[in-house]
Amino acid sequence: MRNNNKVSLVTGGAGFIGSHVADRLIAMGHNVIVLDDLSGGYPDNIPKQAIFKKGSVTNVDFVHSIFDENKIDYVFHLAAYAAEGLSHFIRRYNYQTNLIGSCNLINAAVNSATVRCFVFTSSIAVYGAGQTPMREDTPPRPEDPYGISKYAVELDLEAAHRMFGLNYIIFRPHNVYGERQNIADPYRNVIGIFMRQLLAGEQMSIFGDGTQTRAFTHIDDVAPVIASSIERTQAYNQVFNIGADVPYTVNDLADCVARTMGLKKNVLYLPERHEVLHAFSDHAKLSRVFGDLIHGIAMEEGLSRMSKWVRSSPRQPIKLFSSIEVRKNMPPKWASLIATRDHADE
Repeated sequence: MRNNNKVSLVTGGAGFIGSHVADRLIAMGHNVIVLDDLSGGYPDNIPKQAIFKKGSVTNVDFVHSIFDENKIDYVFHLAAYAAEGLSHFIRRYNYQTNLIGSCNLINAAVNSATVRCFVFTSSIAVYGAGQTPMREDTPPRPEDPYGISKYAVELDLEAAHRMFGLNYIIFRPHNVYGERQNIADPYRNVIGIFMRQLLAGEQMSIFGDGTQTRAFTHIDDVAPVIASSIERTQAYNQVFNIGADVPYTVNDLADCVARTMGLKKNVLYLPERHEVLHAFSDHAKLSRVFGDLIHGIAMEEGLSRMSKWVRSSPRQPIKLFSSIEVRKNMPPKWASLIATRDHADE
C-alpha cells in the first residue's frame, strides 16, 4: 500500500454500488480496502488494485481489526441487505446486518485517530408513503424494517457527530440499476429481475397493477458523487437525496426493458404486496453541491448499457434467502419459491 495516499474502506465493495465507488476512489488515487462477506456480491466485482478483506460488518472483532491494522482516512459504508419488501420477513437479520453492523463501523471510526469522514448510503425508504416529492427536510416515516434500520443509522451518525465530532455524509439513493447489479436476487432490483426473466423466457412478474411509480437511476449518476463527496466540505454533516428525476410506472418500465432487450414483453400480474405506491424524490440540494458530476443518464441509454453487460456475463443461479423468520402474509410468489427450496432440501 502506498503510504502517501489516502486510505478508504469500502464496505460492500464486492457488490453493485460499492464496487463502482471503489473503482472511482482508486481513480482518485486512494488506496482502497474492500470489506465484504460475498453474501450478495461477487469477487470479480472487486477492483484488482484493492485489498480485499472477506468478512461481515456484524463481526465486531473483525471490523475493529481492520481499523487497528490500517490508518483509514475515509469510511464508505455500503454493505447492507437492501431487500426492502423482504425486510418484513427477516426482521432480526435486517437489524443485525443493517443496524448493528453499521454501529460496529461507527464505533471503530470514532475510536480511530485517523478517520476524517464516514459516508453512509441510506435510502429513500426512510420517508415512507405519501410524501412525494421527498425532500431532505421531509419528516421520515419509514414503513418497513429496512427503512427503519437505515433511519436509525442516520440518527446514530448525527449523535456520533455531536458527541465525538465524527464527520459524516448521508446519501439517500433510490432504484439504482446498471452493470454489476445482482440479477440473481428474486426479491429486489426490478430491472434485474425483468432482464433475468426475459432471458429465461419467463413472464415478467409485476406485483399489483403496475401503476406504482419509481425514478430509476443509472449507477454512473450515483457512484461518482458518493466517491467525490469527501472532497466537498460543504457536504459534510449533510443528508442528500440522490437519483433520477423522472418517475416511471412499473408498466412503462417493463415496456422499456423488453424493448431494450429486443424481446417480447409477457407480463404476469401478481397480487399486490405491501409497498409504497409512489416514491420519487427532490434533488435540488444535491444539484447545488454536486451538479457538475450528474449527467442525467436517460433510461434508454442506461438500460442499453446494462443489457449489454447482462448478456455478456455468466448467468448466476437464483439466490433464495436462507433464513425466513416470518412467513405470515408473505407474497405468494416468494412463498412458492421458498416452499420449492424447502422441498428440494428434504
